[in-house]
Amino acid sequence: MGRRLHRGGRFRRWLGRRLGGDEALGDRAWRRILHGLGGGAIAYYLLPVDLIGPFSKLDLLLALLAGVLLLEALRLGAGFDLPTVRPYERRRLASFAFFAIALTLALLLFPVPIGAATILGASWVDPLAGELRLSSRLRRSYPILPGLIYLGLATSMLVAWSPITLAPALAVAAGMAVVALAAEYPKSRWIDDDLAMTLLPALAAWGAAVALPSLAGLLR
Repeated sequence: MGRRLHRGGRFRRWLGRRLGGDEALGDRAWRRILHGLGGGAIAYYLLPVDLIGPFSKLDLLLALLAGVLLLEALRLGAGFDLPTVRPYERRRLASFAFFAIALTLALLLFPVPIGAATILGASWVDPLAGELRLSSRLRRSYPILPGLIYLGLATSMLVAWSPITLAPALAVAAGMAVVALAAEYPKSRWIDDDLAMTLLPALAAWGAAVALPSLAGLLR
């Protein structure tokens, strides 16, 4: 085992006990929390273009991505031991790196309304969907409940960041929700659902906005 970049799971054991379980539960809960914090990436849109002198918000975004990828390179190349990395990720790019890449691409490649909708949806609905599938008591609410929550989040972002009205926003958000949950369900060893669930709904919404003049406001 390489150099350990955590405290041996003490926090995750504590978190797991607080939730009525063990370290495995704490590890899963911490992973869900970190994933949910990805929704904060939409704050990028509110930053001024120039932050400090010639250092721009784009520089900040790329520096953060570079930091994540450097950490992942140290894990894969130098054997650094990181928390929350699951066994099947040991020899491939970890989910947190996939998600960092996906968030960066969503921010840079898509119009603000679409980027905000897909970032918030992927960040908050993906962990919820995973928990629902693991729960024998709540499993029957999957995929309806995460789909409805995605619909609400995406609609709110589309309406807040663009001039389109509620009805077309609901239609686009519904399509995004279907694509997102379809991308989230299949599990692949090499392509992480964090990447697919972030980018595929954005591509679908962008394609609809390009094809339909009534949705052109989403491209602003």
